[in-house]
Amino acid sequence: MKQLLQDFRSGELRVRDVPPPACLPNGILIQTAASLISSGTERATVRLAGRSLAGKALERPDLVRLLLRRLKTAGLADVLATVRSRLDSSMPLGYSCAGVVMEAGRGAEEFVPGDRVACAGAGYANHAEINWVPKNLCVKLPPEVDFDSGASAALGAIALQGVRVAEVKLGERVVVIGLGLLGLLSAQILKAAGCTVWGLDPDPGRVELARNLGVDFACENRDWKKGPWIPELAGGEGADAVLLTAATRSAEPVQMAGTLARDRAVVVVIGDVRVDVPRDSYFKKELQVRYSRSYGPGRYDESYEEKGIDYPAGYVRWTERRNMQAYLGLLAAGRVDFSPLVTHRYSVDSLLEAYEVLSGKRKQRYVAMLVEYPAAPRCEKRVSIVPQPRRLGESRASVGIGWIGAGNFSRAKLLPALRRLPGISLGGVANATGASSEKVARTFGFRYCSTDPYQIIADPAVDAVFVGTRHDLHARLTIDALRNGKHVFVEKPLCVTADELREIAGVYSASSTILTVGFNRRFSPFARECRRLFGEDGAPLSIVCRVNAGRLPGDHWIRDEEQGGRIVGEVCHFVDLVHFLAGSTVAEVHCVALGGLSAHAEDDIHVHLALANGTRAEIVYLSSSAGSLPKERIEVSGQGKTAVCEDFRKSCFYDAAGRRTSRLWSQDKGHREELRCFIEAIRVGGEPPIPFDSLCATSLATLRIRESLLAGRPLRLSPADWTSHRNIGTQSMTPTAATGQVT
Repeated sequence: MKQLLQDFRSGELRVRDVPPPACLPNGILIQTAASLISSGTERATVRLAGRSLAGKALERPDLVRLLLRRLKTAGLADVLATVRSRLDSSMPLGYSCAGVVMEAGRGAEEFVPGDRVACAGAGYANHAEINWVPKNLCVKLPPEVDFDSGASAALGAIALQGVRVAEVKLGERVVVIGLGLLGLLSAQILKAAGCTVWGLDPDPGRVELARNLGVDFACENRDWKKGPWIPELAGGEGADAVLLTAATRSAEPVQMAGTLARDRAVVVVIGDVRVDVPRDSYFKKELQVRYSRSYGPGRYDESYEEKGIDYPAGYVRWTERRNMQAYLGLLAAGRVDFSPLVTHRYSVDSLLEAYEVLSGKRKQRYVAMLVEYPAAPRCEKRVSIVPQPRRLGESRASVGIGWIGAGNFSRAKLLPALRRLPGISLGGVANATGASSEKVARTFGFRYCSTDPYQIIADPAVDAVFVGTRHDLHARLTIDALRNGKHVFVEKPLCVTADELREIAGVYSASSTILTVGFNRRFSPFARECRRLFGEDGAPLSIVCRVNAGRLPGDHWIRDEEQGGRIVGEVCHFVDLVHFLAGSTVAEVHCVALGGLSAHAEDDIHVHLALANGTRAEIVYLSSSAGSLPKERIEVSGQGKTAVCEDFRKSCFYDAAGRRTSRLWSQDKGHREELRCFIEAIRVGGEPPIPFDSLCATSLATLRIRESLLAGRPLRLSPADWTSHRNIGTQSMTPTAATGQVT
């Protein structure tokens, strides 16, 4: 299918052939009939992407601060890789469209194929021939509303929410400053609500259009003194409310609003305007400045937008979806007319011309610009990329690589390290969206891209499947890849439930392939040196891992119960490292949260591990530490020796001979070495980089840590925990009393 994408590094716009999105739960797949270009939001997005790296940094100083902090701990190479992965991305444009339902996902059964719908949402309702959109961002089109008008549903809902925030009443007087698309829709909605409306804009054409649409008075900004409610003509009363719908960096709109508003009026910021409030006029009139948040309640709430969890109407009457429905109702009743606002129409193939108008390269006046799509788009799930030249060391005997879920971490860490290894051939990559999948394929040299992971799993040319998706998909994709005879590298965690682990163990026992998990720290230079320092005889050690994990937003995806939380997703790393350093397995766990069992209890925890060989380990995982503190510190002691590691850049080793220090130019957590070991094991038919028993031991111990936190007491890993795996055909995993080694 065709989709408009913008390269974030260069700012270049292109219409690309990309695979269509899959139909996921709680959403619908639609064939787009029309989409609307937002002159405000999209123009700002295009301008940002077109700026220099310094210009982008000025727009996001918060991200710059994070990178500078990371520079101190991880080193320059790591920071450059992170920046490069962020820049090497394609952004979909568009957030308002209409079309026909092709397929409804599980949980969205209220829609059926053939339904006419309007959709909203950045990253969902894109300028693309096919879109997947969450159900709470979709509404059915009334029979009276065509696709062209329906494509304005997102903008209409934004305008309607701004009117609601103003809380205007029948007969009140409202000024709309900025008569672009958003302002003209707002003015019509205000008229439908029984308000008297005055419109202001510097463009005489838009002023004339506002008059034709029934605005009571409209004039150019320079003629504002001719208006009906200035103090000299209205007895000092002025407007009851002022809506700022302009898109400008000038402070003129907010200053003008203070002049035109009556005493104790409301000023509502809807458009992207500069809000430098002049204290004198706003203070003396005691004006209220209110921001209107996009389409309405539900915006930026992942539970509402992505999971489809609605707010009860008795508590939240006007959600973003219900605002869209109300706006479409106004269109159907003829109380708002969108068609006079359409000044330009483009086909998907000529879409770049629209952005030349939007950017000012083509000097044309515009209000609403529509994109029209063909009735029968191409829907290949697998899109071939121009074949890359054969790399040095690549041959027909190379290991064929397929990648599922190439997010930021994969692009910044794993893929750059992997493609430098000899003896591999990059086959296909599958991401959740066609845009990201296509970009990753071009950046790293994959031969095709898809949005269907089973295109990768079923590909006979793929020998090894890498799974880098969100955690809840790890087990299912791993199981299916193993059943298809593929070697599997799955990013941590291996799974999020004990039932998933049992199923993986059963499938793996019947396979002849290699499975490994991205527990990279055991492959670091520090960990390998520790094994040499302390030996591998299983003598008990004291191990302390202090992790400055950092705070996460309350709605971060890793907090989702379905993803396993921070313990399953992050602490597993350090459980595996403890297993490796001690040469033994965990026999008892005890996890305590600093603040008790709060909503974010896993943010600050102390985990005590008692291993079968007598080793004691403490994992202190904190989000409440100072941001300037190094992220990870590992300390291992025993046998009169001690090893200390700070952020896998500086290591100190103490023994009878004294102290020696190792410093690295950049952080080395073992990512490249774990990949090398995995590929080499496939090539020569060797043992897995991490024994499967060890993977199970780490996974079970991590799950038990979470159970201990919830139970509020220590929990043992009894022989029955290991025997269940033996009963389904895996190797025995019973720790021996003497050494704790898995036998």
